Parts: sequence; C-alpha cells; structure tokens
Amino acid sequence: MLVVVQARSDSNRFPEKIFKKINNISIIELILKRLSISKKIKKIIVATSNNSTDDKLTKYLLKKKINIFRGKLDDVVDRLYKASRGKKYFIRINGDSPLIDPKLVDKMIDIFKKEKFLVDILTNTNPRTFPKGQSIEIVRRKILKDNHPFMSSFDKEHVTSFFYKNQKRFKIKNIKNKNKIYKIKFAVDTKQDLNKLIRFSKNRDLKKFTIFKK
Repeated sequence: MLVVVQARSDSNRFPEKIFKKINNISIIELILKRLSISKKIKKIIVATSNNSTDDKLTKYLLKKKINIFRGKLDDVVDRLYKASRGKKYFIRINGDSPLIDPKLVDKMIDIFKKEKFLVDILTNTNPRTFPKGQSIEIVRRKILKDNHPFMSSFDKEHVTSFFYKNQKRFKIKNIKNKNKIYKIKFAVDTKQDLNKLIRFSKNRDLKKFTIFKK
C-alpha cells in the first residue's frame, strides 16, 4: 500500500522539529526508516507544503532520494488527495511520529484487507487506545474530494476530523489495542517530548523496536 507521511517545517509549538535527532537520526528520516521495515508497504511519499518554509525539507528529502509531493500549506486534505493520485486508498502517517511501529502498520493493513475494501476509514484513533505517535489511518481517497467543499479550515488542516465528527455518514472502523504496550507518548510536539524520547531510545535498536511487549 501507499503511505503518505504528512510533514512540514513550521510547527508552531516546535519549529523544524522534524530535523531534530534521536539516536543521531533526524525525526523525518527515522519515520521513513521505520516505515521501510514494513512488509506490506509498497511506496512512501512525504507530502509537504509548497511554502518557502518547506524548501529546506524538500532539499533534504530530494538529497536522500525520497518521494515527495508539495501542495497547499493549510489545506492538507487537498495536499494528501493529490499526493495519493492513482490510488483508491492510502495510509496516513503524521510527521511527528518518529517511533511509528511498522508491525502495527502491517497489522492494520491485514485488517483492512479482511474488510474487503468496504470501509471509508480504518483507524486506531477513534477512540484512541494506542499511544500518541502510533496513529495510523487508512483512508479512501475519494471521500476527501467528495467532502472537501463542506469542510472548515480546521477540518482541511486536520484531514480526518470532519469524518469523525460526522461518522454516522461514513463507514469507519476503529481498531482497539488488546496488547500490553508501552504507555508513553511517542509523538513529538514539544522539546520536552523530544527529550523524553531521546532518553527512552538510548541503547535501543530502533530498527527492531516495537511498541508491543512480550
């Protein structure tokens, strides 16, 4: 499946956090490295903005030969719709999730296939039972275009909020956690979050790390 990683440089709370490093690897590169471990993902695209604030990110990704799409800064719905051109579904991953678990991604893909393409969104965030930073959404691309005219500015920036607010109108399946997992925040929103993950990741092999405990 196609994964679209939603990323930009101008975070209000923590500017350029995607370039900060954990175990000497930048957050954006760590996300991509961990996703590449997945056995089910066919392609990864980073969807960023066409604003000048993301020129540095674009150059960084192109240098590393990463697939990239640039679109509207504040209309992320439009950006992801165009980035996923040619696909009926795509997996949405946020650029604040350096320790996203490829095993969890693969489990979600397996569940999605069992649904036989009958869902609009397969999610593990509605309600959330997995830690922040482990959010995975498999989205039917067509619903973005069909519902774009009815979305607020907030919805266009947060992509799936419109569908969760109006979930009776859509086929949404939520996956709940039934396993013993680490109960910490895996998302990086602030410098404090970053420092906690740096301490957590010390002496861990991040290529093998999974949130699931044995």
